[in-house]
Amino acid sequence: MARRRISMRKIRKIIQLSQTSDLSRRQIAKAMNVSRPVVAQYIHDFQASDLSLAQIETMSDSQLLGLFEERKKKKSTKYEELSGYFPYFMKELKKKGVTRQHLWQAYREAHPRGYSYTQFCYHFQLWRDGLDVTMHLEHKAGDKMFVDYAGTKQSIVDPITGQAKEVEVFVAILGASQLTYAEATPSQQSEDWIRSNERALRYMGGVTAAITPDNLKSAITRSSRYEPGVNPQFDDFAEHYQTVILPARTQKAKDKALVENAVKLIYQRIYAPLRHRTFYSIDELNEAMWELLEGHNNTPFQRLKMSRRELFEQMERPALKPLPREPYPLKQHSELKVQFNYHVELRQDRHYYSVPWQLKGKQVRMIYDERNVAIYYDNIRIVQYRRDRTPNGYTTLPTHMPDHHRHYAEWSPGRFLNWAKTIGEDVLRMIRKILESRKHPEQAFKVCLGILNLVKKYDPERLNQACRRALSFELYSYKGIKNILEKGLDHEEQLSLECPEAPLSDHENIRGSQYYQ
Repeated sequence: MARRRISMRKIRKIIQLSQTSDLSRRQIAKAMNVSRPVVAQYIHDFQASDLSLAQIETMSDSQLLGLFEERKKKKSTKYEELSGYFPYFMKELKKKGVTRQHLWQAYREAHPRGYSYTQFCYHFQLWRDGLDVTMHLEHKAGDKMFVDYAGTKQSIVDPITGQAKEVEVFVAILGASQLTYAEATPSQQSEDWIRSNERALRYMGGVTAAITPDNLKSAITRSSRYEPGVNPQFDDFAEHYQTVILPARTQKAKDKALVENAVKLIYQRIYAPLRHRTFYSIDELNEAMWELLEGHNNTPFQRLKMSRRELFEQMERPALKPLPREPYPLKQHSELKVQFNYHVELRQDRHYYSVPWQLKGKQVRMIYDERNVAIYYDNIRIVQYRRDRTPNGYTTLPTHMPDHHRHYAEWSPGRFLNWAKTIGEDVLRMIRKILESRKHPEQAFKVCLGILNLVKKYDPERLNQACRRALSFELYSYKGIKNILEKGLDHEEQLSLECPEAPLSDHENIRGSQYYQ
């Protein structure tokens, strides 16, 4: 968009204030709501005209404007020399560390009688404001990729039912070259959001230092001007690609201006040409969109005479970081409370993983993919495991156990079975049943150790009898066997085995076998 000319009323006021007040040029610029270089230029042109303020006030607007235009014609040769450098300056400013001061010094070395630094900045600013691209000079090459969804959706038609279904359109744009990527996607859900960002980076062929999303839920869990909360899964995606998430500030339109302008161009150059076409799948829609997208990226800017693709290849592609070899393994995450046995459950597999015992009862975050399970506490990863899909299984690190639990961990099923065998066959059967019935080995070890230690108080024969009685009731616990021994129930079993059942005596109420003959 071309820069709007300052009204003649403002020009007259600028000259009047410079001659009749003690305001500085900076203060005049602030009062008139124009830039300081513009104020300086008009004051300079007035002073060089040798006219008085009274003469200026009697001149018509057209005469006064002609005065300034005449001075512009006198400096046209010098300006043409400078303006020829502007496209080059624009590309150089995108390189890290390059400032206008550096460019002006190079310009003055080639043109010793050229513009002063102030005039240099003034003319460059006017040229920049006239570009049809907004804000691109403020962004360094490879610095940021801005991402968002278009407000207006596209649609596809179900080939069977004929019903139209709306789909989202994801848009990404690089800050410096303004190379743009767009695609249709089923939803704004976390998985679709992350995969769209990934395809955008791979379309660009590299990774920017930062990704700037708007405050949608798939990207930002908590909107805040000072400390926004990034979605853990999106944050993990950024870590995989060695970049960072810098959310757009709330109520700061400037942070989103690039991508919003890109969305407008997508409406004009993609939506409009496709408005009369019908698509029956997202893949079909994307093929058509990507064909038009290439035309958009290869269309030259109005005044720069260079396309987004050319600008990208010249100065932004070399600044991008390389892509990782492997795509991002899509991860799931869940907030969990550590159980009393210092384990957390991955409910999808019904498998348990240990954390340091000091975290018992604390809230932790689990992030997992097809291969790995990571557990975080206080935003710090405390442990990572290879994923184990064994139902009701436990993956436990000895270092996570308290000292008294490590003692049990030193035992093994074979060691308990060998000990039980020395006491008796019924004790061995009981220990084997307990080892088979417990979900967690540690729980079985405690019970086994308790039962076997009963031999210190009761003789092996009684312990075997108690185990035999418990087995008959399918009672596989330390407490049950201990109760049998304490109450002497093992003796009752022995008595019933040793005494045969007495025959029934004859009685008038008892029918004999002859009754049924």
